Amino acid sequence: MRLLILAVMATLALAAISLFVGVSDVSVATLLSGSSEGRAMQVLLISRVPRTLAIILAGSSMAVAGLVMQMVVRNRFVEPSTAGTTESASLGFLVATIFVPGWPLMGKMLISAGFALAGTALFLRILRAVPLRDVMLVPLVGIMLGGIIGAVTSFFAYRFELLPSLLAWTMGDFSGILRGNYELLWIGLGCGVLAYIFADRFTVAGMGKDFTTNLGLNYQQVMVLGLVLVSLISAVVLVSAGSIPFLGLIIPNLVSLMVGDNMRRTVPWVAVMGAGFVLACDILGRLIRYPYEIPISVVVGVIGSAIFLYLLLRTRRHAA
Repeated sequence: MRLLILAVMATLALAAISLFVGVSDVSVATLLSGSSEGRAMQVLLISRVPRTLAIILAGSSMAVAGLVMQMVVRNRFVEPSTAGTTESASLGFLVATIFVPGWPLMGKMLISAGFALAGTALFLRILRAVPLRDVMLVPLVGIMLGGIIGAVTSFFAYRFELLPSLLAWTMGDFSGILRGNYELLWIGLGCGVLAYIFADRFTVAGMGKDFTTNLGLNYQQVMVLGLVLVSLISAVVLVSAGSIPFLGLIIPNLVSLMVGDNMRRTVPWVAVMGAGFVLACDILGRLIRYPYEIPISVVVGVIGSAIFLYLLLRTRRHAA
């Protein structure tokens, strides 16, 4: 518990730093002076605070979504971006944009979540039909499925002249977050709370269908609940901030190395570390080429891929 409190304090410190990093001159001195007609306070309230909240909500919820998916699929190298879930959500958002462009963002998000749920269900159906002799075949199947769905999405985006919009959706970036266009991310927080409430059920489901049934739980209901939570989180983050790769893969694995596999214990750790990791990457992206900014998906992708390779090689070494 003491270590978790320290992790929370470190995340809050990163959040405080995030409020004062950027091109606009926002500092404690300018806020107290009230100069330039309160411009610093306006930037803080309209841009910096919503952006920091969006980073925390997106980072924590996507990390928890990765943990839930790993429990449901029973594979440590699966997360929304390696199971076709994110690509399916992108296809759903494209379909909503083409056919119901006047719908509010909440309606488009629900369509995106429906497509994400269908894509994840298709991924699980393929896994049941393919003989899997290696743990790495599962994410490989998901990556191939995601590539096919992504190709279909790009084709229709090209035909309807929506390729720039598609790029904007799939490129994770918090620079456009302002007050009034990030509030859907609170749904992700609610899904994360539900994941904690049902953590024991997901832990049991991760031990297999027979074991779950013997304990008196409905395995199918637990699976459906997990897939719905993952789909909602993936869709909410996609329509609000874009895709953040590898986050749901590396954070649960790192937490598992630290505190074990009991989901009731790991969910708070995963949420805090996910938020802190994305905050650190976002601050780094704003400082590397200051005053320009590198999208969060690029920074997380580079760092996450390196950690993923470490985890992969570590697993191979232990298996040998």
